[in-house]
Amino acid sequence: MSDKFQNTGLSYFQHTLADSFTCVGRGLHSGLKVVMTVMPAEAETGYLFVRRDVHGSKNEIPARWYMVTDTHLSTTISNSMGVRVSTIEHLLAALHSCGVDNALIVLDAPEVPIMDGSSKPFVDIIKRLGTVQQKAERRAVLIRQTVSVSESNRSASLEPSPVPWIDMEIDFDSEIIGRQKLSLPLTQGIFDKEIANARTFGFEEQVETLKELGFAQGSSLCNAILISDSKIVNMEGLRHRDEFVRHKFLDAVGDLALAGGYIIGQFSGRCSGHHLNNLLLRELMTNEQSRMYMTLRQAEAFWKARLVHAVNS
Repeated sequence: MSDKFQNTGLSYFQHTLADSFTCVGRGLHSGLKVVMTVMPAEAETGYLFVRRDVHGSKNEIPARWYMVTDTHLSTTISNSMGVRVSTIEHLLAALHSCGVDNALIVLDAPEVPIMDGSSKPFVDIIKRLGTVQQKAERRAVLIRQTVSVSESNRSASLEPSPVPWIDMEIDFDSEIIGRQKLSLPLTQGIFDKEIANARTFGFEEQVETLKELGFAQGSSLCNAILISDSKIVNMEGLRHRDEFVRHKFLDAVGDLALAGGYIIGQFSGRCSGHHLNNLLLRELMTNEQSRMYMTLRQAEAFWKARLVHAVNS
């Protein structure tokens, strides 16, 4: 008998890192130098951020949807004492997609290092180190009924599906970007192959204003795609023709990792971003009829029974 969820290739059991790793870089928005160490953690820990530059017992912040306090340009989590960590989504997308359920993330600044603007540096390290199986079973969030949120022309939804799936569409008033669509299952290997190296992006005409407002202090052509009128400023160009929608896909994976388990359902985003992604999780979690917390094994059994019933009815 297989010990993996057939629809994703994921093990039924929780995993943590086989060893620790350290990254040194700068925060995209703060511009601050940061040393971040990601370490193995006990089963049922989830993703726990620790600000070692903050002294005392209130320097821990669990990475959960209800800890999100700011979604402007990135996802920020804070604890009750106001201790915060921002731009967590690229790291969480990497951990989640590599099958790491539990990790202790210790850093000496209020922002995760941006690295090259994608999840690829984190994914490469995690794959090289490997993971260790733990005794506890993996948690899943089964989508039972469709939930959706919208603002103006933007929307996000989660609907029942036996296979975790993301369907993303963006539409920018930019000759370079325009309308882009991408729809992929979140099965093992897909994120690393298709999504992980997609970088964050910005527009040259907005950079000065953002910096005056205290954002993008650490941005550069080494960690972001810069768009100027009808051209890409970066000498190396794009990594994918549709790198922009791929990065929005990446952001959604990281934001949805705050659910506290693997979401078994389909996420659809129409010009959605960090704000709507978190708003959707809040709507999902406050509507008990729309979801069920269970193990990954139970989620697979649920869908098998449902499909058998559909065939026999």
